[in-house]
Amino acid sequence: MEGNGRITCRVTGRVQMVMYRDFSQRKARKLGLRGFVKNESDGSVTVVAEGSRALLERYVVYLQSGSILSRVDTVEVQWGEATHEFRDFKIQY
Repeated sequence: MEGNGRITCRVTGRVQMVMYRDFSQRKARKLGLRGFVKNESDGSVTVVAEGSRALLERYVVYLQSGSILSRVDTVEVQWGEATHEFRDFKIQY
């Protein structure tokens, strides 16, 4: 069985006030991922997600496409080991 991993992403572009966090949460929950998404003061969005590598790779593709109103310029992805600290996927305010 494939082990779980973790991604920490910084998403830039027009990704605040365009339902991007809601979009990210819905896609993560659909894939069964755990973690969180939050807006940053510089206008970017941080996404931390844990799950299988295959599902995380699919999720990154979703993050790159973005919500209907968003415009994603970059998704910087850092891969790491899962910490298993999350019970579900939440929006942090």
